[in-house]
Amino acid sequence: MGEKPLSKLYDISMTIHADMPSWGNDPAKKPRIENVQNHDQGQPHESLLSQNLHTGTHVDAPLHMIAGGDTIETIPLEQLVGPARVLDLTHVEDSIAKADLEPFAIRKGERLLFKTSSSFSEEFRDDFVFLREDGARYLAEIGIRVAAIDALGIERSQEGYPTHRTLMKSGVVIVEGLRLKDVPAGNYWLVVAPLKLTGTEAAPARAFLIGEE
Repeated sequence: MGEKPLSKLYDISMTIHADMPSWGNDPAKKPRIENVQNHDQGQPHESLLSQNLHTGTHVDAPLHMIAGGDTIETIPLEQLVGPARVLDLTHVEDSIAKADLEPFAIRKGERLLFKTSSSFSEEFRDDFVFLREDGARYLAEIGIRVAAIDALGIERSQEGYPTHRTLMKSGVVIVEGLRLKDVPAGNYWLVVAPLKLTGTEAAPARAFLIGEE
């Protein structure tokens, strides 16, 4: 009783609600939560959720960008759970390049979370900071495990989606839609738990970090 906790938990997931940010501010991609029965009807309260798999915090599978690519259930949980590092990239404008990543001395097998200016906005912005192709190629060559970002996408404005394709072909798992505003840069234990779907190109996920108090 009265013992001080040994760790601090950071919930880095987006809250799912009808007015949450969606890609391109497209209303069709916002979640719909509908009550289908309730206590006034003499029934247990139940609701129906309908949402795009890329809305909110989610994990991409290769099928998203590669025809015939692997689907979400092929990604082992072991790749999404383990030691991770939050990189402070809040000073970066427009895109994260190789030169922005080199000072971090990134090592093979790391799980990396990119904290950008997106963490300080609750709206979708067309000019969100993204991972540029040369940055993705640099990370793929090192051989990291996870590339996670606080924007709803890890790339924009690149024909052919080379960032996605480069990472996916190298076995790097992409996580998008994190919330890192209150998370200091540094080392943590990461847990990303995508819904146990099968045959799909993505899955919504609950994500959190555990760090020292």
